[in-house]
Amino acid sequence: MKKLYRSTNYRQIAGVCGGLGEYFNIDPIIFRMLFVALLFGGGSGILIYIIMWIFVPVKSVEKEQ
Repeated sequence: MKKLYRSTNYRQIAGVCGGLGEYFNIDPIIFRMLFVALLFGGGSGILIYIIMWIFVPVKSVEKEQ
């Protein structure tokens, strides 16, 4: 079963977009552009990003194997 984790490989700030990219098997830049669009389109992008940063766990070395 797949679980959502923050990425340690594709990390720019907190690894949220990299983790989403790994989970959905999509390039993380798509999620980065989505968060930026949400940021300028009403400000909800930063709020969603911070909430995910807090609640989505980091992928540890043991879980990568």
